[in-house]
Amino acid sequence: MVFNIKENDFFVKKGPVFTNFLLADEINRAPAKVQSALLEAMQERQVTLGDETFKLNDPFLVLATQNPLEQEGTYALPEAQSDRFMLKTIVGYPSKEDELGILSKHRAKEKPQVVKILDMEAVARMREL
Repeated sequence: MVFNIKENDFFVKKGPVFTNFLLADEINRAPAKVQSALLEAMQERQVTLGDETFKLNDPFLVLATQNPLEQEGTYALPEAQSDRFMLKTIVGYPSKEDELGILSKHRAKEKPQVVKILDMEAVARMREL
């Protein structure tokens, strides 16, 4: 909700969650209020702003990163939220050789070509399997 000074009223301005593919970076650094709002989006496929409820796009997919719980400023994800993710992959630090390989690939003079392989309808059909 955003306040319009000229109209002396609030209006809805939809944010980044209104998308098909949401990247939630460092999800476990978010405070409880943000976690709760994201859980509503993931579980109910809707967002409530003030007194209004808005359906999210279909498909609505979330890819999230999280930091180890040992790091300062991180929170454990609620079980209900963890259950909404299909898989969890733990990525460690690369070796020195792997890191050098990553750097050399990023220095390539040619930019990679982006090729469309799926559209939203195809993703929706796959979800039905």
